[in-house]
Amino acid sequence: MRLRNIPGAREVMTESPWTVNEPQELKGKWREHFGNSNPLHLEIGTGKGQFILQLAALHPDINYVGIEKYSSVLLRALEKQDEAQLPNLIFIRGDAELITEYFEEGEADKIYLNFSDPWPKKRYAKRRLTSREYLARYNVILSREGDIEFKTDNRDLFDWSVEEVPESAFEIIRITYDLHHDPSMNEGNIMTEYEEKFSAKGNLINKMILKRKQKE
Repeated sequence: MRLRNIPGAREVMTESPWTVNEPQELKGKWREHFGNSNPLHLEIGTGKGQFILQLAALHPDINYVGIEKYSSVLLRALEKQDEAQLPNLIFIRGDAELITEYFEEGEADKIYLNFSDPWPKKRYAKRRLTSREYLARYNVILSREGDIEFKTDNRDLFDWSVEEVPESAFEIIRITYDLHHDPSMNEGNIMTEYEEKFSAKGNLINKMILKRKQKE
């Protein structure tokens, strides 16, 4: 269960130097905000930040933006960033549905989707971050060679997502249904909090990587 009601969380984020409160004002200007021309990678649904903080520490030549909807969850990531002080990492408290308002066409180079909310009821399928509706949004903001990486232990969500891909501008270029026992796909893998929790219980981790379909 995600934490959603920590008193004062919204105020802390508003005042934090690690959050962008009006991301739409930086649309098309994110590299200018970071002060360099490095690649821009996004994690949508960044949670408590373990994954993106490790990535940013390992790759100082890449700019990272973590997007999280819930204030009280993002607060945990901000606490870690206050300690790490990584200059190539910033956060947005925002809704992924508005991502094309935050980023210009072709502005992002990679998108990470980690253990996204499965929205199990069929009537909420469009809210899943791997739906064809969301893939259409990613198609707008990703650079020509940009890609999407999706990990989850939820096999139903994963199978559903695999079926959504052909209805989008993307295709699956790599896939595994047991990431931690796939030497090639698992190389350099950074685990999220949920990944550690679920894999410790014996759950298999699924992963796929998407790129735009090649024109015939």
